[in-house]
Amino acid sequence: MSETTTAAEVAAPHRYTAALAADIEARWQDVWDAEGTYAAPNPSGELAGDAAVVARPKKFIMDMFPYPSGAGLHVGHPLGYIATDVYARYHRMTGHNVLHTLGFDAFGLPAEQYAVQTGTHPRVSTEANMENMKAQLRRLGLGHDKRRSFATIDPEYYKWTQWIFLQIFNSWYDDSARKARPIGELIAQFESGEREVPGGRAWGELSAAERDEVLGGYRLAYASDAPVNWCPGLGTVLANEEVTSDGRSERGNYPVFKAKLRQWNMRITAYADRLLDDLEPLDWPEAIKLQQRNWIGRSEGARVDFRVSDGPDAKITVFTTRPDTLFGATYMVLAPEHDLIDSIVPAAWPEGTKESWTGGAATPAEAVAAYRKQAQSKTDVERQTEGKDKTGVFTGAYAANPLTGERVPVFVGDYVLMGYGTGAIMAVPGQDERDWEFASAFELPIVRTVQPPEGWEGEAYTGQGPAINSANDEIDLNGMQVDEAKRTVIAHLTERGIGEGTVNFRLRDWLFSRQRYWGEPFPIVYDENGVAHALPESMLPLELPEVEDYSPRTFDPDDADTSPETPLSRNEEWVNVTLDLGDGRGRRSYRRETNTMPNWAGSCWYELRYLDPHNGERLVSDDAERYWMGPREGQPLGGVDLYVGGAEHAVLHLLYARFWSKMLFDLGHISSSEPFHKLFNQGMIQAYVYRDARGIAVPAAEVEERDGGAFYYEGGKVSRLLGKMGKSLKNAVTPDEICAEYGADTLRLYEMAMGPLDVSRPWDTRAVVGQYRLLQRLWRNVVDEATGEVTVVDAEPDEATLRALHKAVDGIGQDMANLRFNTAIAKFTELNNFVTKLDEVPRSVAEQLVLLVAPLAPHIAEELWRRLGHQDSVVHRDFPVADPAYVVDETVTCVVQLKGKVKARLEVPPAISDEELEKVALADPAVVAALGGAEIRKVIVRAPKLVNIVPA
Repeated sequence: MSETTTAAEVAAPHRYTAALAADIEARWQDVWDAEGTYAAPNPSGELAGDAAVVARPKKFIMDMFPYPSGAGLHVGHPLGYIATDVYARYHRMTGHNVLHTLGFDAFGLPAEQYAVQTGTHPRVSTEANMENMKAQLRRLGLGHDKRRSFATIDPEYYKWTQWIFLQIFNSWYDDSARKARPIGELIAQFESGEREVPGGRAWGELSAAERDEVLGGYRLAYASDAPVNWCPGLGTVLANEEVTSDGRSERGNYPVFKAKLRQWNMRITAYADRLLDDLEPLDWPEAIKLQQRNWIGRSEGARVDFRVSDGPDAKITVFTTRPDTLFGATYMVLAPEHDLIDSIVPAAWPEGTKESWTGGAATPAEAVAAYRKQAQSKTDVERQTEGKDKTGVFTGAYAANPLTGERVPVFVGDYVLMGYGTGAIMAVPGQDERDWEFASAFELPIVRTVQPPEGWEGEAYTGQGPAINSANDEIDLNGMQVDEAKRTVIAHLTERGIGEGTVNFRLRDWLFSRQRYWGEPFPIVYDENGVAHALPESMLPLELPEVEDYSPRTFDPDDADTSPETPLSRNEEWVNVTLDLGDGRGRRSYRRETNTMPNWAGSCWYELRYLDPHNGERLVSDDAERYWMGPREGQPLGGVDLYVGGAEHAVLHLLYARFWSKMLFDLGHISSSEPFHKLFNQGMIQAYVYRDARGIAVPAAEVEERDGGAFYYEGGKVSRLLGKMGKSLKNAVTPDEICAEYGADTLRLYEMAMGPLDVSRPWDTRAVVGQYRLLQRLWRNVVDEATGEVTVVDAEPDEATLRALHKAVDGIGQDMANLRFNTAIAKFTELNNFVTKLDEVPRSVAEQLVLLVAPLAPHIAEELWRRLGHQDSVVHRDFPVADPAYVVDETVTCVVQLKGKVKARLEVPPAISDEELEKVALADPAVVAALGGAEIRKVIVRAPKLVNIVPA
């Protein structure tokens, strides 16, 4: 006996240990890979397979795309991956053709930042990270179809991301048809005169640049000069969703400023109604649906035109949800970014301008410029915060209230945002608290247009009531309630041509440009006139060139007066090219787009590539897409059968992917108009974060909890708070550590047993041993620890064993189907403990045990299945089916009450009738004695569990 061998190991050399688990798990992972155990056949094409398998019901199960971080996985990361694997394995065993695979969302900022720091090409570091992550995931025994895996950085993948961009670029949204159509159809309408060209000129009279500008107003992907979130510290612009609530970049925590730059945008707003309406049939958590509804932000109201007085022939258009209050509009406010400001600002202050309106500036132009600069450094949240002092400055311009004719001053105020409505408001201080605060600060008139309740002592009144002070020679709203007044005034505005009823959305077009290197290049080139041209499909993929410097030019984080300089723009040989685009103009000189697509681009459509990953001719074959994602009963819009990931992607990724799906559906490329039918958000595995007196995190592994506190061996007592798990917080536990100590099957069981899948839960390494012991007991139920021999017998199980078995089978099956893995494990544990107490384990019971645990702990299940004499894999074996005769209890306990007090407990058949149960209860000796011959007024029977006797 060696010094490291224990007496227990000598006595039980075939015990299930971490070493044995590691051997079993490695062997079976090799077998699965060699035999293609998890390959899911397509109905046709390169991945076509067994027709009998394709004929089964299909199940497409997906995890949200992982990003291959250099830090690798901690035990919190695999929670969702293990859950989908268990669910997929269960469905394979219930007769489904299951598609379950995993790729990598590999473009993005982390790899680029690492490249900037080290000079390592982003592809090199990213691919190394992917290999590490693949090894970690493989060790967990995940049943992925590896033939279908890919990374977004693969040129053969992003060829199709670029192709989709061109479909969007070459499309427009036809409001009358409520769908996207090819841009060529719009051009044909302009050429024929069927559709009037904006501006009134004939299409043939326009120059190429003018046509490009017209089409840019319709294209679903377009470039424009627009307000953007500029982050000098990162050297790039950011989407609204990438800016935190305190106005800083999500990555790097740098200040973000409003600036005007020419950028690519996606016209997602065209799909706002459909994105909203199509949420209804989706099987998503209501909280996620609500977040999407709020982000889309549909509101009904009216657009109203205010003519500018004493200045240029211009109008200021506002959107209001309360057109009934128009008589009370006593001033206007424009967002600092509004396009109209420069054209309406006069050279000097109008006579009578109040000093408090000027900001102390000598001219309106100086006042507006100073105010804009000040507003530029504020976040949207800061600008909108209720209760803060309202700031602004007079533009020097006036507009006319379209109903009263009164001249109303036009201000610039930072509490108005370009991101909602038209970037201009008609201010009605009598009915709006923010407007009241502004009017009070600047001594502006306040006119109430809704009658407050009697005794009202507040300021602005925002409730319901009859209209007041709302009449002129043409229209009288006085006395009307709000809804009637709205309808009346909208009809009047429409008739006079000064407004119309409309629907507005909070949703803004999607900013799609990034000033980065590590992203998909745009398949766009510009001619000498600056007109954008799409590359022909034959030139795709347009691959990233090599560059010496991967970083965009960054600036002082606080310097808003800067503009982007991209890494690609430095590669002159790549940027300036001579090409024949196949448009009949021959070879010409062009300049490439030097921005790249955002990291969201590749994840907008990856579910489609899983279906047909090696198709070089088409985005996805019709057969594969219809089979795996097409509409069917219960899924009228099609989509993935189960999509699992974090709730943090409720808006960004999910909304973008839905938009791309609808566009591809409109153009006839796919049959599913929604990408994900069922969405499930897993909870988070949390861990204690320990911090010293300085607030710095200390290694959790070096903290001892004792005497009611936590102590770090180097620095005394530390604070403890439950939070995220991560490398920076020094509390990360890697799956490799747990697999080494207990085995992957134990880790899988523990993560699934910790609690409901959608609830966050704390990690406790000490508790992992409980699932390890469960597997050891399972092993002993089949294998002799001393000899390694299988100990099961060929005897038939008794009735008690059959009842225990089939009740567990019934409950576990229901739990598996409904993602209740924690309760499934509890039921399995109860059954396994029952079997442990048997003198001999019947083979049929042992086999059912192994099949029940196979989705949860597949390695030990395969090993025991093989030792039980089977040559096939448990992966495609049928999941046990319960016999209803053994699921129903043989007897149930019935409570008999007299005057509300229990007088007897009877064991009766579950199917007993009310009449029979009443007879049995009244005949029971204890009940007879309790009645003592008293008359009975009523007997209330709720078979089989309750009899309530009411004496006379």
